Amino acid sequence: QVQLVESGGGLVQAGGSLRLSCAVSGSIVRVFVMGWFRQAPGKEREFVALIGWSGGVTYYADSVKGRFTASRDNAKNTTYLQMNSLKPEDTAVYYCAYRRTGVTDYEYWGQGTQVTVSS
Repeated sequence: QVQLVESGGGLVQAGGSLRLSCAVSGSIVRVFVMGWFRQAPGKEREFVALIGWSGGVTYYADSVKGRFTASRDNAKNTTYLQMNSLKPEDTAVYYCAYRRTGVTDYEYWGQGTQVTVSS
């Protein structure tokens, strides 16, 4: 089993910043991929960002590109999502997710953390 615990959500004004953290523990493999997703009220969950094992590979949704940055500290088994220039449309519950490299579907998910951006 793998456990993911997110933190860092909250309420921020438009244009502000937040940093989300996702700590991974349990039976993790040495090489794994971390993803960030979000789900706004009444909408489906959507992909936000992905970061590979070394941190050198990252992908972002077009809606957050240039504003969000994913990073990871493998010594701490923690992944981060730095969110800058936040917009009201970024309001959602944010989830981190884990999958082994080479596996298509994410295998474990965090509990989610609420991010609310006021206008």
